[in-house]
Amino acid sequence: MMSKVVRCGLIQLANPINDESVPVATIQQAMLDKHLPYIEEAGKRGVQILCMQEIFNGPYFCPGQDKRWYDAAEPIPDGPTTRLMQDLAKKHQMVIVVPLYEKEMRGVFYNSAAVIDADGTYLGKYRKQHIPQTSGFWEKYFFKPGNGGYPVFDTKYARVGVYICYDRHFPEGWRALGLHGADIVFNPSATVAGLSQYLWKLEQPAAAVANTYFVGAINRVGTEAPWNIGKFYGSSYFVNPRGQIQACGSEDGDELVVADLDLGQIDEVRKTWQFYRDRRPDAYQDLTDPGLA
Repeated sequence: MMSKVVRCGLIQLANPINDESVPVATIQQAMLDKHLPYIEEAGKRGVQILCMQEIFNGPYFCPGQDKRWYDAAEPIPDGPTTRLMQDLAKKHQMVIVVPLYEKEMRGVFYNSAAVIDADGTYLGKYRKQHIPQTSGFWEKYFFKPGNGGYPVFDTKYARVGVYICYDRHFPEGWRALGLHGADIVFNPSATVAGLSQYLWKLEQPAAAVANTYFVGAINRVGTEAPWNIGKFYGSSYFVNPRGQIQACGSEDGDELVVADLDLGQIDEVRKTWQFYRDRRPDAYQDLTDPGLA
């Protein structure tokens, strides 16, 4: 079996400013500045595909419903953060997945991720489809549901898909990304201990097995004031198509997690488990019947 090894990286970081008296732009700049050395480290370590955590350039502000955080949104791809990441991608010949708070127009916002190829080309974006409104995750106040489907991006090194945080609880999107040809799906997240931690190393490995591709799961670390909804427990990891975790970050440390993913494993596993051959889309009408709760 011919192998094609791709070195991938995940960045998990704690927000450096937890003070609501500080302007939004200052908080965002501090978080962006904190990421830059980790992006440089990824470049030096030969990372070919890199992904950051959900809404990477700031805190996870959705435990509150403060309209000041609307100012954290910016256009994609015409905003300053996407342009900066294009420069960094080109500098390091590195594909970068950039999760951002996207401003589509005045009053219309999405939880999104831009995908930038290794030559700095903007390839497109994914908009989070499933928006929670529960238990301190009041995201419907901030985001519209995504309207761009489940795109897969042909990068220099692999075919990349994105599925954001709460999306991971819905198997349909994982399968759609597989059907569209994803080799690696990144799931940038913001999730706290006591809520979903017991699912963290169940759902993504199960998705990797069911869809026979690699998954990179990213979670931030630390606690964030003034909301203090709990500890973001990190534990960012890569899992292969057999459901085996190849590399995993700590629960509380700022960290670049790196793994070498052999895409040849996808072919190897699919020769054993013929899930794409044996699936029955003709029998799944109930899944799209709006009359079923």
